[in-house]
Amino acid sequence: MNVLTFLSNLMLPSTLALILVIGIMRRVPLFDTFIEGAKEGFGTSINLIPQLIAMMVAVSIFRSSGALTLLIHAVQPLLVRLHFPSELLPLALLRPISGAGSLAVVTDLFKTHGPDSLIGRMASVMQGSSDTTLYVLTVYFGSVGIRNARYAVKVGLLSDLVSAFASVLAVYLLQK
Repeated sequence: MNVLTFLSNLMLPSTLALILVIGIMRRVPLFDTFIEGAKEGFGTSINLIPQLIAMMVAVSIFRSSGALTLLIHAVQPLLVRLHFPSELLPLALLRPISGAGSLAVVTDLFKTHGPDSLIGRMASVMQGSSDTTLYVLTVYFGSVGIRNARYAVKVGLLSDLVSAFASVLAVYLLQK
């Protein structure tokens, strides 16, 4: 086992131990504080359920209705000119919305093309360099009651678009 693996295996237990030691030194009632935080987290989860269900239903309808397939066929000529593989478009569209949906797309791409193929590497980089923007905004903004997220949504989706193209470009440039 190398040093880096050894240190990474110690990080979580060390962090927990450090939190406990600092809490004891400051005479914080650790169990009561933990229970209070868990109660707050549970309340936040209950408040977020409607937004999360709405988002999951919207993603499911988008995929099941065939709208995703129609969109892919409509923008295929543009993708060819931009040297953006059309196989990656479902991932680029679903990644900002659904982590599970985008992971399913990556898994399908791996089964079809292989994880070490050009498409597989591009999908891996895209999955790893982007986030579920709309999900994150729903959770974070919903938990604190923010209703107007227009600039955050625009910037988040723009960063997802840049990430998708940068992922493809990076793999093209770094391929052997």
